[in-house]
This record gives sequence, structure tokens and C-alpha cells, in this order.
Amino acid sequence: MFNVIIVGITSLLTDISSEMVYPLLAIFLNTALGASPAVIGLIEGLAESLASILKVFSGYISDKLKVRKSLAIIGYSSSTIGKAFLYLATSWWWVLAARVIDRFGKGVRTAPRDALIADSSAKEKTGRNFGLHRMMDSVGAVIGVAIAYWLITFNPGKFDIRNIFLISLVPAFIGVAVLFLIREKKPAPGEPARKITLKWSVLPRKLKLFLLVTLLFTLGNSSNQFLLLRAKHLGFTTATVLLLYLVYNLVYALVSYPAGRLSDKIGRKKLLVWGYIFYGGVYLGFAMTNQPTYLWGLFGLYGLYIGVTEGVEKALIADIAPEHLRATMIGLHATLVGIGLFPASFIAGILYNIHPAAAFYFGGITGLLAAVGLMLVL
Repeated sequence: MFNVIIVGITSLLTDISSEMVYPLLAIFLNTALGASPAVIGLIEGLAESLASILKVFSGYISDKLKVRKSLAIIGYSSSTIGKAFLYLATSWWWVLAARVIDRFGKGVRTAPRDALIADSSAKEKTGRNFGLHRMMDSVGAVIGVAIAYWLITFNPGKFDIRNIFLISLVPAFIGVAVLFLIREKKPAPGEPARKITLKWSVLPRKLKLFLLVTLLFTLGNSSNQFLLLRAKHLGFTTATVLLLYLVYNLVYALVSYPAGRLSDKIGRKKLLVWGYIFYGGVYLGFAMTNQPTYLWGLFGLYGLYIGVTEGVEKALIADIAPEHLRATMIGLHATLVGIGLFPASFIAGILYNIHPAAAFYFGGITGLLAAVGLMLVL
């Protein structure tokens, strides 16, 4: 449990940093650097996909060398460096570099960190511990968005977006320092070596089917930047866009831990199916509404979707993956998500240029199809 708390504190601090930056990124690109929605989609898709390819290899290395802590520290440190590039940005190319470095760090740290949580959890408490980690992560997001909102609203002119990028480095550095407190589990002396492989053919059938459905879902799951851009184009100010994102993160924080505990009791399938259905409904709502007031409810429902699914998905993989391949399979899942995110965000950017509703209709329908697929394969 100690390791779960330490990792949670690091995630909380890192998300304070990240969420001071993330909801302002599309606005910064669009208004300060003149980037179009298609360029924003290209940046987000390329950065996420290139970095996510690393996740399976990071997981593989973590299982092969039986190392979790060092890879997590390297990953969180890289993300901190990426945020420094945002402060220096003079064109969207700088932002692309910043996002690639930041997502590289996420690619390196995700699988070892999540495997560390699973390694530190009793089987009957896996969902609870992943839910606790997601809750602490999203509490950090709430704090980060609130700080960004306060800086923009109550200090106009003094703290512009670029200065907020600079301030965000402080919690990021502290988050990396906290990680050094982790007590990594060492292999028992004389423990036999297990073959670590990436071969698709050796994976359990249920895991393979789940990963394929996840890939289908990801093709419609474009970057959250399009939700924020939609709000901006419907008349919300930059400060109010931050409040919308705060609602999303508040719901996310409130739901994550109870969802994880509930999944330990009733199983993962029901929660994941309902989460995908909520996602599809939310995106269809974004497609159909032109009323700004409806976005408050839609952002709240979107927080419900992510709170119900994110930690539960990881707990499910930890359940059905062979124990000696745990980090590798968590990384493979994240890599498939990342591979799908590039075409998802790029397609969404093109569709958004044609008509904003088209991007969200595409995502909503894909989400509902994935919910049906999940019912069939689990």
C-alpha cells in the first residue's frame, strides 16, 4: 500500500503540472501561434502515437530486467523537460517537440508504474488500488485546473498562458523527487527466470479480444483538445473553458475510487460496457448541441466515463495477463491506444474543419460499437 500512495502522490503533483497546461494548449496554439484545428489534431495524434509505441517496449524491459522504479523516474523526468519547451515555444513546431518529449516520458513510465501498483496489491484489492491511484491523479488535475483558472482570472495581464507553463514546472519537479521513496520489490533469490515475450500467439484469448476492442474504441477517441476547442467556439471564454474542464476532473476524481472498489465486487465487464456507452452518448451530445449551457452536463458525463473505465481497464489487464508479463501487457494495451490515437485525432481534425459536429458523430458511433464489442468478448 505504501508504494501505491507514493505513486499516487507523484501522479497528483504531476497532474497539477499537466492540467495547468493541457486545457490551455489548444487555445495557445490557435490564438497565440495561429495553428488550425487540423494542425492541433496532427500535433496531438503524432505526439501521443509516437510516444505510446514506447509503452509496450518499456513494459517489456521492465518485466525482462524486473525494474519498475528507475523507468518511472526517467519517464516522469522527461515529461517535466517537455513542459519547459512549451514555455520557450515560438511556433507550433516547438509545441510538437514539447508534446513528443512529454508523451515520450509517459510512454516510458506508464507500464512500469502500473505494474508496480499491481505488484503492490492483493488480488482482491487490485481494482481498489488502481481506483485510488486514478482518484489521486484526478485530484491533482482538479487542483491544476483551479490554479490555472485563478491565475488567468484574478491576475489578468500578469500571468499569461506562457507564464503558467513556467509555473507548472514546480509541482512537476517535486513529483519526480517523491518517486525516490518507492520501495521496489526485489526478485527472490533463486527465483526461476520466466520467458518474456511479445508474441501475440501466446496471449490468453480473452486478453487478445479485449485489446482488439480497445483498438476499435480508440479510433473514435480523439484528443480532449477538440472538446475544449468546441467549447471555445460555442462562445466560452478561456477562463470558462477551464471551469468546464474543472467539472470534468471533479467528476473523474469522485468516481474513480468507488468504481475501482465496485469492480472488485461485481466484475470489470459491466462497468467498462457502461463507460463506453456513456462515452458514445457524450460525443453524440457534443455533436448535436449548439447550446453552450448543455456543455456543463456533457463535461460532467465525460468525467463519469473516464472515472468508470480508466482504472478498471488496467485492473482487468492485471487480472487476465500472466503475472510475469504484467508490465508488458499493460504497455501493449497503452501502445494500441496510442497507435489508434493518431488516426483518431487526425481524422477528428479534418472532420472538425468540415463541420465540428462531424468529428463528434464519428467518435460517438465508434464508442457505441465498441460497447457492443466489449459485451461480446468479455
